[in-house]
Amino acid sequence: MTGLMLTHSCLHNGWRHMRLALLSAALSTVCVVEAVAAPAVIFDMGGKFDKSFNEAAYRGAEAWKKETGQNYLEFEISNPAQREQAMRRMAERGANPIVGVGFSQGTPMEKVAKAHPKLQFALIDSVVTLPNVQSILFKEHEGSFLVGMLAAMASKTGKVGFIGGMDIPLIRKFACGYEQGARYANLKAEVTTNMTGTTPAAWNDPTRGSELAKAQFAKGVDVVFAAAGGTGIGVYQAAKDSGKYAIGVDSNQNHLQPGTMLTSMVKRVDVAVARAMKGVTPGLTVLGLAENAVDYALDEHNAKLITPEMKKRVDAAKADIIAGKIKVIDYMAGNACK
Repeated sequence: MTGLMLTHSCLHNGWRHMRLALLSAALSTVCVVEAVAAPAVIFDMGGKFDKSFNEAAYRGAEAWKKETGQNYLEFEISNPAQREQAMRRMAERGANPIVGVGFSQGTPMEKVAKAHPKLQFALIDSVVTLPNVQSILFKEHEGSFLVGMLAAMASKTGKVGFIGGMDIPLIRKFACGYEQGARYANLKAEVTTNMTGTTPAAWNDPTRGSELAKAQFAKGVDVVFAAAGGTGIGVYQAAKDSGKYAIGVDSNQNHLQPGTMLTSMVKRVDVAVARAMKGVTPGLTVLGLAENAVDYALDEHNAKLITPEMKKRVDAAKADIIAGKIKVIDYMAGNACK
């Protein structure tokens, strides 16, 4: 935490050297005030315990804390107006670096980083081109391709679903990768896509998530992938209640509904945040399968759901994507999803 720490030697020696000043000017004391800076993390809508994107960032911050033994500043955004206010407040307190979690923090960070060129900033999921900002992006379409394959292979109906949170290009990127993976595994796979809403509230609406999932199940979908933050909790509950499969996102969510969660598309926001808190490397950083930054999750909670044949096929596709043999379309690069 930014604060002022007066050294003990300053307090102890100040008066003594004042008395000795007449004897020797060389012994005059300079009292040093040390600024103690700490990093800051600003979580976005949905809160740091959303069991998904923000929580992955929180785990990264906590990992940094455990490794260094130091504390950090934090703030959870509850409405859009707070983004710039929170970032300015952290900068004014001398927090360094300041990590903004989520694409919506791009514009506020650009303003604040320009006003505080001596501080370092890191931004997850968006790009700010400034000499004191590191922009960190992920190849979500690559990880989504893998879980799309698993969905199609696990489906008995040949119909799989996707439920996004806020309808933005980033979430369309997840959906596009998922659709490509499903059709790579099964050319005849049918993919149904729904978005929860067009405002930040779409990240934290489990009730709406449950409704959308049930509507998809009624149409024959038997595996659904939710990239919707806290809204996904409602999707997973609906899948459990309906005897269907669900796929988690960002964090490994397999443990939330064991037996229901086919897998999770893991996005290592935790690693990115922990590294950024140690020091920012200005410029653009893009992380994908090759960097072990996205993947599908396999653990004791879903090991019985992923057959050896499924694992063999998806791991082969993973290797081919890394090798460049499979090109996964990136929706945000302006390419049509097909």
